[in-house]
Amino acid sequence: MALRRALHFVFKVGDRTKTATFYRDVLGMKILRHEEFEEGCKATCNGPYDGKWSKTMVGFGPEDDHFVAELTYNYGVGEYQLGNDFLGLTLQSSQAVSNAKRLGWPLTEVGEALYLTRAPGGYPFYLVDKEQPPSDPVQKVCLGVSDLQTSTHYWTTLLGMKVMEKNEEKKTVLLGFADTHCKLELHDNGGTVDHGTASGRIAFSCPREQLPDLEALMKKENQKILTPLVSLDTPGKTTVEVVILADPDGHEICFVGDEAFRQLSKVDPEGNVLLDKAMAEDKSDEWFAKHNRQKAAA
Repeated sequence: MALRRALHFVFKVGDRTKTATFYRDVLGMKILRHEEFEEGCKATCNGPYDGKWSKTMVGFGPEDDHFVAELTYNYGVGEYQLGNDFLGLTLQSSQAVSNAKRLGWPLTEVGEALYLTRAPGGYPFYLVDKEQPPSDPVQKVCLGVSDLQTSTHYWTTLLGMKVMEKNEEKKTVLLGFADTHCKLELHDNGGTVDHGTASGRIAFSCPREQLPDLEALMKKENQKILTPLVSLDTPGKTTVEVVILADPDGHEICFVGDEAFRQLSKVDPEGNVLLDKAMAEDKSDEWFAKHNRQKAAA
């Protein structure tokens, strides 16, 4: 399973401009690529919406060796309701902490050299106030679960992750495919997991040849498959194949064929320009204001 790796977490965003400010100016991430789509994704990458949407990949470096954020923006949807499913992304960067202080972005000290901040939409981010490492600064993503034992079994036995650390007191388990990759932390919520409408998705890659076997294993074990093996097209770019699963608490999990994804996910030098252009051309806020209406709240 060492050939599997953590890729990104999908966030639904209602305000693209404020969100871009947070990732670029506060966290110090780069726009790696930006893509516009005229209709909804076959694998519901943008959620249960069939209209125009965009995808922006942001991170500290190329997707080949960095865990990044996928920001999906549905034109016409202004906000999403948070649940207790996504509990935070932790990254190490004293620069991000000083950026937040300089820009007046709200920060709360929650531990020694540890700050909590929130992306637009309310998503929690934990900033470790230490020098940014030369490798990927993103350390872990934390998801809430209703039964730690059941979830740990699913992610290890069925998906092949290794237990890196257990903390009985905090009711957490830290999992990973490799020591050098971003980790997945599961935290026992002590109750039902609510995904709200902001429900995200975590993505991993594996060799293309493993996808049918992964799907077959889930069928055999009576686990939920949200989207059976399907090809996804991106205009002017490589087609990739994915299988979308759901864990026992309904957390969405995307597995994509690694070989094609490495082609698709190459850094686009025009990414920044394309995002800025799309934001400048997006007159949806003006239209809603002019007609004295509000964007839909999902």
